[in-house]
Amino acid sequence: MAHTIPDETISRIKNAANIVDVVEEYVALKRSGRNYLGLCPFHAEKTPSFTVSHEKQMFYCFGCHTGGNVFSFIMQHEGFSFPEAVRMLAGRCGIEVPERHMSAEQKKRVSEKDKLFRINELAAIYYRHTLKDARIGQQAKAYLLGRGMTKNVIEGHRLGYAPDRWDGLLRHLESKRVPLGLIATSGLIVPRKSQNGYYDRFRNRIMFPIVNLNQQVVGFGGRDLGDGMPKYLNSPETPIYNKSRSLYGIDRARQSARAASSMYVVEGYFDALAMHLYGIENSVATLGTALTPEHVQLLKGMVGQSGRVVLVYDSDQAGIKAAQRSIPVFEQGLLDARILVLPEGYDPDDFLRERGPGEFLKRAKTAQGMVPFLIDSAIQRHGTSIAGKVNIVSAMQAPLANVQDSVARSLYIQQLSEKLNIDESVIMQKIRQSAEKKTLKRHHASGEQVAHVIQDSRRLECQILAMMMRYPLMIPEIVQRNAVDFFEDGPLRGIARMILGQGESGAGDIAGIVDKIEDPQYRNLVSRLAFDEQHWDRQGCERLLRQFEQHHNRRCASGLQRRIEAAERNNDVELLSKLLKQKQRHAVSK
Repeated sequence: MAHTIPDETISRIKNAANIVDVVEEYVALKRSGRNYLGLCPFHAEKTPSFTVSHEKQMFYCFGCHTGGNVFSFIMQHEGFSFPEAVRMLAGRCGIEVPERHMSAEQKKRVSEKDKLFRINELAAIYYRHTLKDARIGQQAKAYLLGRGMTKNVIEGHRLGYAPDRWDGLLRHLESKRVPLGLIATSGLIVPRKSQNGYYDRFRNRIMFPIVNLNQQVVGFGGRDLGDGMPKYLNSPETPIYNKSRSLYGIDRARQSARAASSMYVVEGYFDALAMHLYGIENSVATLGTALTPEHVQLLKGMVGQSGRVVLVYDSDQAGIKAAQRSIPVFEQGLLDARILVLPEGYDPDDFLRERGPGEFLKRAKTAQGMVPFLIDSAIQRHGTSIAGKVNIVSAMQAPLANVQDSVARSLYIQQLSEKLNIDESVIMQKIRQSAEKKTLKRHHASGEQVAHVIQDSRRLECQILAMMMRYPLMIPEIVQRNAVDFFEDGPLRGIARMILGQGESGAGDIAGIVDKIEDPQYRNLVSRLAFDEQHWDRQGCERLLRQFEQHHNRRCASGLQRRIEAAERNNDVELLSKLLKQKQRHAVSK
């Protein structure tokens, strides 16, 4: 793989960054024999098939066929390039990353995200200092204290204040010699309509730094202290901030969520802060967007296989709409989600202050699943008249069709049937058509994926690769027979030669080879082969090599015969004579 980081540095980082420790920051893992298992963060599953090996320093999902080493995991999970993943892990391990010579374009591309993180950090420090300023931040600080925020919460969550100035942050960053173009890319400033300069995006607002799992500030939210609109304003999408992959407070909620196997999802910054203030630290807030599949995968990594997520809403209507939107997302992510609707007029902040965390947790224990919640809400809204029942069944058609588990769907239909006194078959008929379409589409996609993996790998060549990894004593024999030269698949041949280049002693370092495989399909394939549990012995290895050679000879003979037939059709007497002699030599050698 072409990159600008010295191989020795990459090896040091790989040796220092234990893959189990790194993956555990994103996925709840449990030991299973020599390996660790968890729910895959890259696809939806209820039964763990995501495997991490401390011994191999690799991971592989037997469900979606994604695999690799510690760098591959960070690249896949965070959407990083290889150099970005190396730098992130280097920072975690305290290892300095020297650079080889890079072109101006390479330097720009590689360093942009690092610079944006630095700009956001400078902005967070500026906002914090402004809040602490006795004169400028007095009103903001009074507002926070009036909302019940303590000094520990303010400091712990790094809350700040953007002063009521058009260019306060802009001037501050320029004084730090930050290029104007990068400040604009960060989203912290906005171009003037006249196109003549920029002004601060956030003004006269309480500032909430949005922090990722690596403790880096990726963006900001701001709450207006005056009459400005909107009341809440978030950073725009940038190269380091994606609201569909970000949740406020997840950096602080992670450990508590793992310990409790549950996470509360609230709607606002102050709701999340209030939850943390009252000791319910396994709480995060969405950032002005509906929950996405990426959010669900992130939450699933926190709470684990048997965990649950409780969505906390302020009113019945908000809860109903949110549940309707969220059912397909959580069903696709295969994560247990419940709905907790607070009494009218209360948000989590108000409720906790007035009634305390004990009452909140008591209500949370009885939170309904999303489908039962929607059933009860529909009955309450439409009533049980004939027209009401028709409307209820119609309202439940899409939510029930979105339930992928056929057993769960059947039980929900039974529940709806009993509450409405309608025959199950009538409700089932209403739902079956759309549900079957979804199921067929899913199965088709799954089948295509499996077929793609099988198509892209040549069985015998893959077996030889697995043999080289798992039984390196055969490597001298493979070299003597020139077996790798006969590989049809070019990338597999290249990978096999990399293994040969390591020799018998280094053949086990497959995690190191993965770094050099640019094609993710082949990276996943090699990871799968590395986790192969087949027993290898010399006799079985020799039998495989003979089978591979026979296959090669048949392929050569078949190809030669086709060339002979083509020469005959073209009346190419000279070429035909050469090919016939070649065929005769081949027959004698056999």
